[in-house]
Amino acid sequence: MNLLIYIVVAPLLFVVSKLPFWLLYQLSNLFYVLVYRIIGYRKKVVRKNLALCGFADSPEKQKQIERDFYRYLCDFFLEAIKVKGMSKKQMLKRFTVTNPELVEDFAKQGKSVFVMTGHYANFEWLLALGYYVSLKPVAIYAPLQNEYFDNYFKNVRSKHNSALISRKKFSEEFAASQRNNKLTLVGFAADQSPQRKSKNYYRSFFGHDVPVFTGAERLGKRFDVPIVMAKVKRLKRGYYETTFSVLSDKPKEMDDFQITDAFYEALEKQIKEDPSLYFWTHNRFKLMRQNPQ
Repeated sequence: MNLLIYIVVAPLLFVVSKLPFWLLYQLSNLFYVLVYRIIGYRKKVVRKNLALCGFADSPEKQKQIERDFYRYLCDFFLEAIKVKGMSKKQMLKRFTVTNPELVEDFAKQGKSVFVMTGHYANFEWLLALGYYVSLKPVAIYAPLQNEYFDNYFKNVRSKHNSALISRKKFSEEFAASQRNNKLTLVGFAADQSPQRKSKNYYRSFFGHDVPVFTGAERLGKRFDVPIVMAKVKRLKRGYYETTFSVLSDKPKEMDDFQITDAFYEALEKQIKEDPSLYFWTHNRFKLMRQNPQ
C-alpha cells in the first residue's frame, strides 16, 4: 500500500516542483479557497490559538490575521514541494543570509553549531544554509512510516547539500561526527510541544504556561556546542532572508533553561512582527496549565 501511494503521489510532487513560480502561486490561490473556504482545515485550532495570543483588538482584525495565515500556509506548502525543482541559482536568489560570518567564525574555531528556529515563515528553506557556510546542514526529524516518502525527502535535502538525521540516532551520530572532526550545522524546530511528562519544563508563551521543548539546550550542554537562533523573514512572496543571533557560545556555563527562555523571548517578538507567518495549525496550547504555578 505504501508503494502504491508513493507511485500515485510522487509524480504530482515532481510536476509541482517544476512549475514556474508565477504559476505556483496561482495554484496556491486556488488551494487557499479549497483549504480555508471549503474544507476549513483545522480552523477551530487556529482560531483558538489566535484568540489565546491576543493579537487582535477586534474580531475583524483577528479574522484578517486568520485569512492571511491560510494564504501563507498554502504558499509554504507549495514552496516546500518546489524545493526539489529549484536550482542553486534560484535558491540563492530567493533565500539569503544576512550574517553567515557569525556561524562561520565558529567553524573557523573547529566547532559545530546548533541552530534553533521556530515554525515561522519558510523554515524549510533553511536546508540551503550550506550555500552560505562551510558547515554541513543537518536537520533532526522523525522518520516517516512510509519508507518511500522518507527516502524521497532525504533526496530532496541532499540536492541542496543538507541531510536528515533520525532523532533516535542523533546523539550517537553527532558524537561520532565530533570525534571525526566533521563539523555540522544542526537545525532544531525548537517550538514543538513535547510529549506529556510530569517533569516537563513549563514557561510562558504569549501569557500562557505551556511545556516547551528543551532538547536543543540539553544537547548543546552535553556536547558543549554553540547555539544560535535563525530568524527567517519574508521579504515578499517567494523571497526570504535569514539572520543569525547567538543564544550561547558556551552552553555548559549557562543556567538551566536560560537558553530556552532566550529563544522563546526572541520567537515571541518575531511572531508579533507578523502573526500570519506562524504555524497556528499546531495545537500549541493543548497542554496549557489552567492554574500556572
